[in-house]
Amino acid sequence: MATPTKQTSVSIQNIAQSYGNLQVLKELSIDIPEGEFLVLLGPSGCGKSTLLNCIAGLLEPTQGRIFIKGKNVTWEEPSQRGIGMVFQSYALYPQMTVERNLSFGLRVAGMAKDEIASRVKRASEILQIEPLLQRKPMQLSGGQRQRVAIGRALVRDVDVFLFDEPLSNLDAKLRAELRVEIKRLHTRLGNTMIYVTHDQIEAMTLADRIAVMKAGAIQQLDDPLTIYNRPKNRYVAGFIGSPSMNFLKAKISGTAKTPVAELGSYQQSLDGYEWAGAASVGKSIEFGVRPEHIIIGAVKDKGALPAVVELVEPMGSDSLVWLELGDQKISVRVESSMHFKRGEKVGLIFKADRASLFDAETGDRL
Repeated sequence: MATPTKQTSVSIQNIAQSYGNLQVLKELSIDIPEGEFLVLLGPSGCGKSTLLNCIAGLLEPTQGRIFIKGKNVTWEEPSQRGIGMVFQSYALYPQMTVERNLSFGLRVAGMAKDEIASRVKRASEILQIEPLLQRKPMQLSGGQRQRVAIGRALVRDVDVFLFDEPLSNLDAKLRAELRVEIKRLHTRLGNTMIYVTHDQIEAMTLADRIAVMKAGAIQQLDDPLTIYNRPKNRYVAGFIGSPSMNFLKAKISGTAKTPVAELGSYQQSLDGYEWAGAASVGKSIEFGVRPEHIIIGAVKDKGALPAVVELVEPMGSDSLVWLELGDQKISVRVESSMHFKRGEKVGLIFKADRASLFDAETGDRL
């Protein structure tokens, strides 16, 4: 295994973590460039927090190596790794003021008072918590407490920030506000940030790259738009997007040059799909299309597949229409000005150039 270059901020090389026969991480390798915002995304139990704790030094990996700024820190103490960590729980000292909470680690380290005051002032200005410095945690809202927790990491002036689901305890409005604050913080500081979440909205809005994880392995590592538009497999396609991508059982017919997806008794032209000849005629597939890539028209429209409206969910700026296409269910996102009634017969037109085809057996993208 090679030593990473100086341009690599964090290098994770063949990291595995096991507890007896339970393998939590399966030989993961990621190189994170300087200044990147990487999000580890996945459901509970996928290994994302375990990986973050290995990077932080809170867990010793079963195998593999971790480099930070080109230095092998696999066996270093957390305090020696040049990292700042923000947890899901605020972990503030209730008896201390905000100012004392921010400066506690620096005072324990024996830093000069002038330097401590300078760092606390800088962090409080960046996070806009100057008016809160003399308050205690019980006098703060959840969002203010999380800002203080971020500030405690910020005063350490480290190379890498690690976030372990920091917004999970906040309500929806506060989560949206803090997402923006964290994005601004990254833009202003330019430090490397590694962020763990199960919330795909957080991942899509914050990340330069997303590592989608499942059962201790990375399914896809890419920028948000690539993961959204070209998911590597059915798992990634289903995990990203709200509501999820529609998956319709289909079979390839026609020819390699003019393929057609047979959706039950209906046919959907694949003209415009990035066809690579990966699927032979007669192959069983799953035809994946996102709700916003379907047009609802009339049954008589050219190329439209007949469907029946089952229910409508008004979402404010838009609406989600659930329909029956033969014996399969499908969701379509439409403008809120469009109105449909239960039982109404409509025609669906899929944007084939935005569709994703998956092998029915392996789930891999074709």
